[in-house]
Amino acid sequence: QVQLVESGGGLVQAGGSLRLSCAASGRTFSNYAMGWFRQAPGKEREFVAGISGAGGRTYYADSVKGRFTISRDNAKNTVYLQMNNLQPEDTSVYYCAADRSAYGSTNPRAFGSWGQGTQVTVSS
Repeated sequence: QVQLVESGGGLVQAGGSLRLSCAASGRTFSNYAMGWFRQAPGKEREFVAGISGAGGRTYYADSVKGRFTISRDNAKNTVYLQMNNLQPEDTSVYYCAADRSAYGSTNPRAFGSWGQGTQVTVSS
């Protein structure tokens, strides 16, 4: 079992930036891929970005490509989500999640552990 703790959410104006962090513990961090998801009120949880266990493969939802960057520091057991040019439609609770495999997936069912979520609010 992996324990995940997110931080870095907040309120930002449109066009601004935030960096989310997610600290992991409980398993060898490089053995599993990591992902970021988000969920807005009344909407389903959606995939945002993912990164393989070693960090060599990253993949993004079309809605955030070119604006968001996922990265990981396996020495610090931490995954990051750098979010630039934020827009009001990015307002959501953001969750990090640990995949059951090292390769990575966009399917929430492939992720066995989830953080508690951090709120990101973008004002227009």
